[in-house]
Amino acid sequence: EVQLVESGGGLVQPGGSLRLACSASGFTLHDYPMSWVRQAPGKGLEWVAAINWDGDSTYYAESIKGRFTISRDSAKNTLYLQSDSLKSDDTAVYYCAAGYGPGLPPLEWDEYDFWGQGTQVTVSS
Repeated sequence: EVQLVESGGGLVQPGGSLRLACSASGFTLHDYPMSWVRQAPGKGLEWVAAINWDGDSTYYAESIKGRFTISRDSAKNTLYLQSDSLKSDDTAVYYCAAGYGPGLPPLEWDEYDFWGQGTQVTVSS
């Protein structure tokens, strides 16, 4: 069974940091370009960051550029999102998704290959 399971979310104060993880099972993460996508309360999905198969090319939304870092560990079959200098606007459910990476044509949300169940990030004092 193909699964993506996110972890690492939680409540953090503005300016704080979180490291989100996305663990894959049932398939090899290295075979796919990967993205992080988020959904803030009452809003639609927003693409956040992407990484290519080898991890040597990344791409970020302007809203998080310079504060978030996407990475992958093929040995652990895991994707990461290091989130620093968090703001209240970063409050959202964060999903990892397989299928889109840097340099590729954008996908519709239903064109991604796999999705995780999401992890909640709340930035509040």
